Amino acid sequence: MRLDTEKINEHAPYPVQSLPDESWVKFKTDYNVIYYAGFDRDDLSLPDTFVYQFSIINGNNKKSPNDKKVRGTIIAILENFFRQNNEVMLYICETGDGKQAMRNRLFGYWFNHYKRGWKLVMMSATLYDEDGIENDTAIILRQDHPKLSEIIKKFTDTVQTLRDKPTNE
Repeated sequence: MRLDTEKINEHAPYPVQSLPDESWVKFKTDYNVIYYAGFDRDDLSLPDTFVYQFSIINGNNKKSPNDKKVRGTIIAILENFFRQNNEVMLYICETGDGKQAMRNRLFGYWFNHYKRGWKLVMMSATLYDEDGIENDTAIILRQDHPKLSEIIKKFTDTVQTLRDKPTNE
């Protein structure tokens, strides 16, 4: 999987640069925040299906204001992914700082307000780990994916299985 930085830069408000791993890019904001965004193959989530886990990393841990240009750049990256691939994207909100619910709402807002004629399906779920920490996750795929119904069923079944697992009390 390779991101096409030339195509991304046709639409991205912030110019992106490719990285040695061609499924990742980086960009710097007007506020000197450096972001890395990219896709890693996930072989565990949905067997027999190509799934890529999408990540956005604040590379220099600077506070980032509400910056619409970040949203536009992330959308350009996602658009490039879905134009080049008819695969499944898995999104998991990072939980290390307790801000996962805020990240999930922001990503959902970006996704729901992006309407460039894309026909995408997004299914999200909230799961709790053994420590009671909330984990927000979602899959996104094109409506014309040849295994759409099967993938939705697998995701739903996996979520239900994880919710039903016994707790250690």
